[in-house]
Amino acid sequence: MIRVAVVDDNAPSRQLLRDYLTKYRAEHDQPMIIEEFADGSDLVGHYAPSFDIIFLDVQMENLDGFATARLVREVDPAVIIIFVTNMAQLAINGYQVNALSYLVKPVSYFAFSQELLRAVQRIEQTRDDFVVVPVAGDLVRINLAKVVYIESVKHRLEIHTMDATLSMVGTLREMAEQLEPRGFVQINSFLLANLRHVLAFGNQTAIMSQGAQLPVSRSRKKELAAALAAHSGRSRVL
Repeated sequence: MIRVAVVDDNAPSRQLLRDYLTKYRAEHDQPMIIEEFADGSDLVGHYAPSFDIIFLDVQMENLDGFATARLVREVDPAVIIIFVTNMAQLAINGYQVNALSYLVKPVSYFAFSQELLRAVQRIEQTRDDFVVVPVAGDLVRINLAKVVYIESVKHRLEIHTMDATLSMVGTLREMAEQLEPRGFVQINSFLLANLRHVLAFGNQTAIMSQGAQLPVSRSRKKELAAALAAHSGRSRVL
């Protein structure tokens, strides 16, 4: 499933891109959620890193596309941005916000589908690098490389990242099923550790980056050692 945002202050333009997305979804059997925004300010007002692709009009009355993209990039470095513009000469500014490409109006379906295909292929290449979770009513995309460990607290999961701690409803079992093939290992009944952040372990304690010391159950100690050895070959046992 990919989530796509269409941002344009012109309703017919938004409808055209929605029609193109619907057509692409049917032709490629691509699961897709489409959301529309009538202005850049509508998108960034309560923005959370949940979209995979943003089609962003350049010339909008309240908040133009480039200003919108800069604000999005402050909180979401990974989302794919494709600018849509009447003036091709403006598109060069898109590289300042790491845009994938631009489309010139009037947009043909062929050009649109080619850029969308390129965006979807990029998403598929990096899919294992991120996880999308429900946080405070929004879907938030989290870079797994920044997740240090995940803790089960009653009926919630606390996701401890390098930057913040996010809370969501869920079970450790469900999260482990999703993340263990992607470099995580369960170290006791309530903790899931990211192998990339395990600096060392011993005496039933895993020392994590940023200083966290996590208890490792006796039954999980051998599993952690084997997982670390397989993951990087650089584990250090105390």
